[in-house]
Amino acid sequence: MASQTYKLFCMGNPLLDVQVTNGEELLKKYDLKANDAILAEEKHMPIYDEIVKNYKVTYVAGGASQNAARGAAYVLPPNSVVYTGCVGDDGLADQLRAANELAGLREVYQVKQGEKTGACAVVLTGHDRSLVTTLRAAEKFDLSHLSSPVVAPLVDAAEFFYVEGFFLTHGTASVLELSKKASTLSKVFALNLSAPFIPQFFSAQLQSILPYCDIIIANESEAEAYAAASGLPDKTDLAAIARAIAISPKANASRPRTVIFTHGAESTVMVSGATPDSPKVFKVTAIPSEQIVDTNGAGDAFAGGFLGAFVAGKSLDDCVEVGHKMGAMCVKLIGPQFPFPKVSVL
Repeated sequence: MASQTYKLFCMGNPLLDVQVTNGEELLKKYDLKANDAILAEEKHMPIYDEIVKNYKVTYVAGGASQNAARGAAYVLPPNSVVYTGCVGDDGLADQLRAANELAGLREVYQVKQGEKTGACAVVLTGHDRSLVTTLRAAEKFDLSHLSSPVVAPLVDAAEFFYVEGFFLTHGTASVLELSKKASTLSKVFALNLSAPFIPQFFSAQLQSILPYCDIIIANESEAEAYAAASGLPDKTDLAAIARAIAISPKANASRPRTVIFTHGAESTVMVSGATPDSPKVFKVTAIPSEQIVDTNGAGDAFAGGFLGAFVAGKSLDDCVEVGHKMGAMCVKLIGPQFPFPKVSVL
């Protein structure tokens, strides 16, 4: 199988999402915010047993980069996308494999014997989602896995790379390995900021990767957290923040950096390092409230659509529009998934 080549190589924390609705009491009890993503602290650990015991739960394959990889696989022809991350040798990993197979996503997991696969408690309140992640095996990913006999040929053959910001909490060396390699060979490396706490608390790790990034994707709260952490003068002007990132130093100067900030049902902003003073604004068609089932994974769906279209050779403007279509389809379903039979979005 390793001889098969895939254009897009994705890396991240594979997680099984455990979703509950009407979680207002859980937010209060565990001191959670309605539209946030955090790593579980000691005080949050009982939530995983509690939701399974006291709530009707839905299990959905998750993990930011894995969600985006499934989105890109949805857009692209078969055998276009491969994904890696670390899982345990348990039933949770089997559920992830089944979801990936259904989506046409090839995975090359590192499997840690005796470890548990990571999980994410998804607490839904209205149209907001609060994510509480326990990484477990996911944070035990080894850099050596990238040079293993199965994975190394896939890395070498890929033309595009995508990594979630969450990976910077434990795997910066692996992200540097991929991003530097991509930059040196003039391949495309994309990074998603993933959550406000990444630019806030992992700023040094983020800054070490930034010179090798060709595409940065984030939402408005992540952009604002970046602005605050970086001491930018304007903490809320998304176009100004995108410009600052777009023109920051870049190892491969031959390809301008592109920065895309989504903002829910508000407009999406895109700035290119080639024309940093000319931000592009894309209107989003708001989905009627009664059609929104679940916003979990909508940002990953956008990233997957954008990446899939980019790999397919579409213009940046078209890539944003495909991202919007994928996000719109995702919020009408439970969890980060897409309708089958497939709907053409390109």
